Amino acid sequence: MSATPVDLAHLQQWVGRSESREQHLDPFPARALAGLLDREQAHGDGDALPLPWHWLYFLDAPSREGTGADGHPKRGGFLPPVPLPRRMWAAGELTLHEPLRLGRAARKTSTVRSVELKQGKAGALVFVTVAHELEQDGRPRISELQHIVFREAPAAPAPLPPGEPAPTDATWRRALRPDAVMLFRFSALTYNGHRIHYDRDYATREEFYPALVVQGPLLATLLLDLAARERPGSQAAHFSFRAQRPAFDTDELHLNGRLNADGAALWTSDAQGFIGMNATLRWR
Repeated sequence: MSATPVDLAHLQQWVGRSESREQHLDPFPARALAGLLDREQAHGDGDALPLPWHWLYFLDAPSREGTGADGHPKRGGFLPPVPLPRRMWAAGELTLHEPLRLGRAARKTSTVRSVELKQGKAGALVFVTVAHELEQDGRPRISELQHIVFREAPAAPAPLPPGEPAPTDATWRRALRPDAVMLFRFSALTYNGHRIHYDRDYATREEFYPALVVQGPLLATLLLDLAARERPGSQAAHFSFRAQRPAFDTDELHLNGRLNADGAALWTSDAQGFIGMNATLRWR
């Protein structure tokens, strides 16, 4: 059982809480991400924003006082104040109705959909699901479900979770090493202050990871980028992903995919041959 008490009834008072924000979609973040991905795309006003590049926009900007020791915003406010210290974007689902266009204003409305408490091997787990609806010019553009998990922090180094062997029938393959510079740049673009992605001492000494942790959204972005490279001109209609095992900056990362009847299966794998993130893609 978890050493941290969790008042589920209190946390569930956040279900239904909603917030909206509007932003002009400046082309610069898209051009910066294209550079990070080694893509020769000169994004400008009027161009379609690829999925899931909307993650570069509508960002939280907490004050220093409103930032926790781990670099995340302090708990409370829009998200429920879950007392468990470790937070992870565990999975997500995205549906593209119509691409967002750069150089125009867009609106994002976020709603806390559910708060659930479960028991894992290491203690309590709190799952928070947030629904995001993005619109532009009065029309729906993207619907998204974000699944966040909160859990206890380990008191000492612990082995990684058991790995699931990755499929060996990939028809698309790409290897890269997500070094510290790449992680820092992606954190900067998404205004993600979580120190496990750029502060090696914190990641290894405070949270007991073996190295810097590759961001889950970066892995999802790289998988969609793999599909875009293999099927240029195709447009994603639906994309879902689930993180299974962390990836680190000290290891080579393998991006894999294969076509299926509905679209494509995508996954990352590590040097040991284990799946890191699993994803599915359906084209328009």
